[in-house]
Amino acid sequence: MGAWSTAIASNDTYADFYSEFIDLYNEGMDVPEITKKLIRENQDTINDPDDGSNFWFALAKAQWDYKQLEPSILEKVTTIIKSGADTTSWRDLGASEKDIEKRKEALDKFLVTLQTEKPKAKPRKKTVTTKPSFEKGDCLTFKLNNNNYGGVLVLESLDTNTGLNLIANTRLNQAEKPILKDFEETEVLILNHGNWTNKPEIKWVFPLTQKAEKDILIEKVGTLKIDKNYEYDAIDYRTGSFSNFINQAEMQSESEKTKSKPETILSIKSLIKKKSWKLW
Repeated sequence: MGAWSTAIASNDTYADFYSEFIDLYNEGMDVPEITKKLIRENQDTINDPDDGSNFWFALAKAQWDYKQLEPSILEKVTTIIKSGADTTSWRDLGASEKDIEKRKEALDKFLVTLQTEKPKAKPRKKTVTTKPSFEKGDCLTFKLNNNNYGGVLVLESLDTNTGLNLIANTRLNQAEKPILKDFEETEVLILNHGNWTNKPEIKWVFPLTQKAEKDILIEKVGTLKIDKNYEYDAIDYRTGSFSNFINQAEMQSESEKTKSKPETILSIKSLIKKKSWKLW
């Protein structure tokens, strides 16, 4: 979930999907089209008992901001809040009773907002080309909570209005700072903690904010040559924030202390090298 307070918008999932909705709208897509696209492409999140509610909250707020809140979406959010499903998830994740009470207050206020028509729709903004934070082939390392080094590989860099990078998380989790060979020889991080079922941790990432760059302390180790080209496709690779890579690496590592690692194996080499044909 990656929550930093009890406020509705204060978690990675909400922030990611709300931001994606706004970006798509500013690119020229209509609200119903965006809604169908996000629901179609993010079933893993929607079916996650800990994160599904945040998806629906972001969707509802974005629709409300554009004065196009669909009755079915409002009904979905109302059911989540009235049933207590969201606060139950917080309790299951270990939140204190004080925080749960604050969360409940935030949910009630949020529902009142959605039930009140917004006076004026949020305007569509003209988009500008944004450069992505990283270059194709960049090998990036960062510190995990256990003080080990984790790492990700940038598979693609797109100079679009959103400045997307396609990034693969890896199984690097070591005391020594990784070198290029470590990146080339490692595997992609496959998630099977919680409700994840052997999902490769590869996703499109928006440019980092200055605060995120300062907080995460990312260091470039070097660059690997990537022969493959990747086009934007949120069906195969969802969108998200860079901080989620660190969260997922730590949660998967913690899970593997009591649960077997995924049987699925996906090497970094398979993502960067084109298949070569042999003549027999």
